[in-house]
Amino acid sequence: MTDSEIIVLGAGYAGLSTAAALRARGKSVMILEARERIGGRTRTDHFDQGLWLDIGGQWAGPGQDRLYGLIERFGKRLWPMYTQGRNVLHLDGKHRRYRGLIPTSLGPLALLNLSWGFARLEWLAKRIPLEAPWDAKQGARLDQQSIGDWMRRNLKQQRARLMMQVAVEAVFAAHPDDISLLHGLFYMRSGGGLENLTSSAGGAQQDRIDGGMQGLAESWAEQLRTDGCAIRLNTPVRAVEQDGNGVSVHTDDGVFRGDRVISTLPPALTLEVDFRPGLPEARREWCAGMVPGRVIKCFAVYPKPFWREQGLSGSAAGDQGPLHVSFDGTPPDSTQGILLGFIEGREAGYWAEQNEEDRRQAVLACMGRFFGDQALAPERYIDHAWSTEQWSRGCYAGVPGPGLISRVGVSARQPLGRVHWAGTETATRWNGYIEGAILSGERVAAEIT
Repeated sequence: MTDSEIIVLGAGYAGLSTAAALRARGKSVMILEARERIGGRTRTDHFDQGLWLDIGGQWAGPGQDRLYGLIERFGKRLWPMYTQGRNVLHLDGKHRRYRGLIPTSLGPLALLNLSWGFARLEWLAKRIPLEAPWDAKQGARLDQQSIGDWMRRNLKQQRARLMMQVAVEAVFAAHPDDISLLHGLFYMRSGGGLENLTSSAGGAQQDRIDGGMQGLAESWAEQLRTDGCAIRLNTPVRAVEQDGNGVSVHTDDGVFRGDRVISTLPPALTLEVDFRPGLPEARREWCAGMVPGRVIKCFAVYPKPFWREQGLSGSAAGDQGPLHVSFDGTPPDSTQGILLGFIEGREAGYWAEQNEEDRRQAVLACMGRFFGDQALAPERYIDHAWSTEQWSRGCYAGVPGPGLISRVGVSARQPLGRVHWAGTETATRWNGYIEGAILSGERVAAEIT
């Protein structure tokens, strides 16, 4: 006897997408989620005075058609990121203002070097096959290098390297030396190019959902429940056991029986489930090598968006950490002002272990360098280190170091008997993004006959 034809592990966007696609074909589906909430690596926290903050994934951008389709279906209101005014660059102790993506005040040689670097990476990325990046021409050679290796060879201007590092860490939440060049190029192509991935207006950071990204996932989950999909929260999976007749999923609340299992768990968490029979060595190596990105998302809330009165957009970049980038995160109908920023990569690993007050002071010092003394005294400061979250272990997605993809990348989507794999790390389009998670669910559902 089965509890459901298909048991889906994880109630993030990949799990919800999988369930929706299978329910549309008449399959019975049960979703098991370890967290106490829907949404996976999206999370929206609500506070007094109507304040809400997207602690996790938050952006939508052109080309993310599945995500925009959900937003329209569930009647969510979109608003664009505030980009009016000048951006701030704090470099070598000096405060500069600029417009556009690349600061023109870097100096002519650094500007030329950085612009060439962006163009060269775009050119290389277009040559990576999305379905099988390991089959790229000279793919093994590209995979043996890190993005940092490429930067040192090709970006001879120190300021150009610095700005490229800020861009890379903002996209991957990992240090350039910790990212395979092959994966980096694949990731760039899967999301429309490096310029697209680092842009607000017209790019991947263009739009926000009023009320937060988790609310969209909750609306989708409610529709699935109405359609007969069972969703169990607070139900971590401990073991997945296959036999000739189906699959038994062992949890703290009991054993659930299904014909097939679809796991949307992040690779790092997959290794904590006891699969019987065990995972093939290549699959284990892939999961272990997909190191979760490290990011601390930081918010400073002010009585008003004072930087706008100074003609500033709220977007800033700087060479002095721990916060290297910031954005204006203020909803259009809010009376408050919100600056959000990110501590990423190796610095996030360090600062996640420091006490909250020290971290607060360090982040606000960066905000002060960007926007002046008013930024030093917010009404409220909130941050979240994703590496400390038990059922995520990091954000935005798993990141492979040099050598992994050419060896075992092919195992990312290969089924293990009755067990199939989804999740944004398995996506060929918009890998690492919410859109990629949704697409991965559609792809894996099509594997089920």
